[in-house]
Amino acid sequence: MDHKHTNALVNETSPYLLQHAHNPVQWHPWGQEALSRAKKEDKPILLSIGYSACHWCHVMERESFENEETAKLMNEHFINIKVDREERPDLDAIYMAVVQMATGSGGWPMTVFLTPDQVPFFCGTYFPPVGGPGRPSFPQVIRSVVQAYRDKKRDLKENADSIVGELRKLNRLPDTQDVRLPEIMDAASAGIITNYDARFGGFGSAPKFPPSMALSFLMRSYLRSGEEKLLEIVENTLENMACGGMYDQIGGGFHRYSVDSQWLVPHFEKMLYDNALLSRAYLDAWLLTGRKFYRSIAEETLDYLLREMTSPEGGFFSSQDADSEGKEGRFFLWSESEVQSILGGEEAEIFCRHFGITSRGNFEGKNILHIPRRGDRANDRQGIPGEALSEIIRNGKRRLFDARERRVKPGRDDKILTAWNGLALRSFAEAAGALCRRDYREAAVRNAEFLLSRLRQDGRLLRSYREGRARFNAYLEDYAYLLDGLLSLYEASFDARWIAEAAALAGDMVSRFWDSEGDGFYFTSEDHEALIHRPKEFFDHAAPSGNSVAAHALLRLWKCTGDDRWAACPVSIFKRLARPMREQPASFAHLLCALDFYLGPVREIAVVGSPGQPGTQALLDEVFGIYLPNKVVACGSDGETFLLKGKLPVDGNPAAYVCENFTCRAPVTMPEELRDILLSERP
Repeated sequence: MDHKHTNALVNETSPYLLQHAHNPVQWHPWGQEALSRAKKEDKPILLSIGYSACHWCHVMERESFENEETAKLMNEHFINIKVDREERPDLDAIYMAVVQMATGSGGWPMTVFLTPDQVPFFCGTYFPPVGGPGRPSFPQVIRSVVQAYRDKKRDLKENADSIVGELRKLNRLPDTQDVRLPEIMDAASAGIITNYDARFGGFGSAPKFPPSMALSFLMRSYLRSGEEKLLEIVENTLENMACGGMYDQIGGGFHRYSVDSQWLVPHFEKMLYDNALLSRAYLDAWLLTGRKFYRSIAEETLDYLLREMTSPEGGFFSSQDADSEGKEGRFFLWSESEVQSILGGEEAEIFCRHFGITSRGNFEGKNILHIPRRGDRANDRQGIPGEALSEIIRNGKRRLFDARERRVKPGRDDKILTAWNGLALRSFAEAAGALCRRDYREAAVRNAEFLLSRLRQDGRLLRSYREGRARFNAYLEDYAYLLDGLLSLYEASFDARWIAEAAALAGDMVSRFWDSEGDGFYFTSEDHEALIHRPKEFFDHAAPSGNSVAAHALLRLWKCTGDDRWAACPVSIFKRLARPMREQPASFAHLLCALDFYLGPVREIAVVGSPGQPGTQALLDEVFGIYLPNKVVACGSDGETFLLKGKLPVDGNPAAYVCENFTCRAPVTMPEELRDILLSERP
């Protein structure tokens, strides 16, 4: 990159902002200096929002922000502000809502023109350097905006009030006192599956995003109803996703989404939050069905995060880019001749058949590896005994991985976000218990210690960390996801300090974010920077909303501690969102999981004994070895935590107490007895 230009982004921590630090555009980070200057000079603000792994963000930078003529226009007429949506999701939420209201759709890069008072008056997403039918060029857009700001300033100011009014309406919830909560569950699962693609799995058509939260809810619904169709939908979707090109067949982990309906051609970036959520869905599917294929996908995905996405200090990085060497997907693509030269002879032929590799290719003349025959049912083909085929595939994957490691890797966004780390923390903690993986537990403990020491300053949680600098007030999702992760970490380690940390965080979250009118949690804390709107986020999108994770985590904390005050906020959220949950269930999949927990029954399981002892571990293996999503677990000696109070070993042996609504059955000491109780009590 040409470094003859340097702008104010050069002192930022975000890799995305640093990518623009040498554009000829005089970019500023969002902050008091730039906002004051816009007012002082009476110039509109050109706000550009994107993120590091976004392909079209790179395209617009190359075409427009590195172009001297375009930069000159921008510098002359605007205060130009660049924002990383992952660092400032509050700004992204406000202005994306405006883009969606104005244009009917949204996306990144997001381009919004604001008055000096931060009110938007024109917006869009990607604008090309040269116009086409129905699409103006970016320079044309700039000139029109400049003219409108000059000639129609009064109209823009009048219009501003109505825009802010429309934004405020988004926070208002309908009164839904007439909807009974238990009725929502059946209606919700029926609603989610109306959009099911029976051929390829998933919901809707291209592009297809991984529906991890919907699958989690359908697994819970299957447990509640016993309806086989729900499990079929889950399995068909999980299998197709993991056998498609959206899954990295060589290195593990999932790409962002599939551009087609069959999960073959991905958008190649990899996000921490997707891999945290998907690994959990596959882990649950393994516990529910016993199919080893799901277990292997969960482990490969978590192993990928440990290998590629973990900082030396224990934090998890945000994402990997779609592009390497300036080309989308280059790192992940193979030619048939490359594979033959690495593997040679008959093994190469078998490997190519297994992964659908041809001389013609399936993406720009190269091959995205995928498995045309799916999952652990793929071994009954090619006339080769299953174990022999598995060995050829394992060996081939290892050798291709080694060869791929010598390629130029995609860029990595190495900032560490509290919220996404909270998701990964929960996934590693749950996998540690279910898979008896000590390395996963150690990764989870290191992660929690890192977050609570480096992303907390003066008792306050922060959002983002990179190269020794922690910045930005944490948002609701940072508090909620971390709280949720800490509760799972207690169940992986039985160290009571994690419950204490979770309770302190929950108290902080409720006091800083809860709307005292009872309409859910705000996105930003009560003392956050004043913006044109204080948003609330209720919908579960690519990641679950802060409100739905807060509801679920507070209910778990309630059951762990027996403290009824933690149930108040979730119940209020359920009542206010009852009708939207019933009418648009796909938009509330994680909140529906929280509602499922609330409606119960929830198993409160107390294992009395030392966590490291064989007798105790045998009981815990039963607890964590079956799919039982609505449970809380404590282990230790009498009184260590609320669930253990008054519970004693039986004849000196470790004992398990299974309780419901804080009423307990007689304790058992044999693992088989415990398993029978847990399975018999499944709804």
